[in-house]
Amino acid sequence: MDILLVSAVSLSRDASLIMVERAVEMNGQVLGSPRKRVKRDPVSKVTVVLGAQWGDEGKGKVVDMLATEVDIVCRCQGGNNAGHTVVVDSTEYDFHLLPSGIINPKCKSVIGNGVVIHLPGLFDELEKNEAKGLANWEDRLLISDRAHIVFDFHQQVDGLQELEKGQKSLGTTKKGIGPTYSSKATRNGIRVADLLGDFDQFIEKFQSLASVYQRMFPDLQVNVEAEIVRYKAYAERVRPYVVDTVSYLHSALKKGQRVLVEGANAAMLDIDFGTYPYVTSSNCSIGGVCTGLGLPPCHIGEVIGVVKAYTTRVGDGPFPSELKDEVGELLQTRGSEVGVTTKRKRRCGWLDIPLLQYTAVVNGYSALCLTKLDILDTLSEIKMVVAYKKKGKVLDYFPANAAEVGCVEVEYETLPGWNSNIENIREYDKLPECARKYVERIEDLLQIPGE
Repeated sequence: MDILLVSAVSLSRDASLIMVERAVEMNGQVLGSPRKRVKRDPVSKVTVVLGAQWGDEGKGKVVDMLATEVDIVCRCQGGNNAGHTVVVDSTEYDFHLLPSGIINPKCKSVIGNGVVIHLPGLFDELEKNEAKGLANWEDRLLISDRAHIVFDFHQQVDGLQELEKGQKSLGTTKKGIGPTYSSKATRNGIRVADLLGDFDQFIEKFQSLASVYQRMFPDLQVNVEAEIVRYKAYAERVRPYVVDTVSYLHSALKKGQRVLVEGANAAMLDIDFGTYPYVTSSNCSIGGVCTGLGLPPCHIGEVIGVVKAYTTRVGDGPFPSELKDEVGELLQTRGSEVGVTTKRKRRCGWLDIPLLQYTAVVNGYSALCLTKLDILDTLSEIKMVVAYKKKGKVLDYFPANAAEVGCVEVEYETLPGWNSNIENIREYDKLPECARKYVERIEDLLQIPGE
């Protein structure tokens, strides 16, 4: 450690400042003051890809493109409530727990400690993608021993809690993500390390956790004995892939390996910064990268915010720019806006600049990646929200209260459409002038360059 300069100031007015500098001794050798040694940045910085809206921005495709240039791709939070679709040589791969980078045969895929894992769902996902052509994943998948396990009863509880809320339900995916993070927070959750350790202790923890939920929900049925047998088999099945991912990643960075982090969900679904309570149960902003992988902030390099050229969200919750007309239907149809995980139609609306300004403040994007611009091809004019107002006054903050978000007045700016097909254009300079102006207006308003 370099913090070896100790200072103490006496409370008396004329006391002197005492500064003590200690030498560093390692293996019996005095190395001298760390302040006199040259400080070196980590050999490698981590690149992070985050959703900048309410999810479904196209992060999986972006990660798949970037994964060709990296050695390791990581998931840091969430569970199989996430859904990323990647198309390779006309084959469509659907990922929920697996990092999208697993398609790259030269790339290791890490499921970090911040992820909650439903083991039956994980192996089902592997088998389905293997049938589509995913090969040699056994040599490239690494799972954190600190990750928490989602059990089937967590999923049942998720559904029961939604039923209890009635018309005030949050529209969760019912994948058990919230109840599992709840178990984690109340410190009775079960981690992968528990499953692979003393199995008698695992049985005791499993029985205790199941009984907690059965007391809370008397109608909950859990065949404890059958589940114990089932998870004894899963323990051996998952064991070859489990490692201490924290030390693995730090060792890789010291060797100069390139690491890419794939954020799941998106900034406006973050449990702290999203439209609470219509959010997910994890931190899907930049902070979740550090806590979900054990990485210090100094190791973070580029932070790429993925932005859809319009706005969508799945499930309930406020949506200031939502279009409930023929334009919204056109965006939904042309954009094939159906959830990968839930199969629900996504709600669609115009691009929301105040929302993006807010998530940019939270995440510190160094660049933006704009997706699905071509979905706007047929529109003669395109709008974007440039301000939120309350009682006619422009808000200089993003409201914390979901009800307030739902009641804001939106101020639009209208730009001309380009009325031409840009689907196959791959060079920015070849885009129609109006398409370039749309992109540049986004850059101007956000003060972040596009990639």
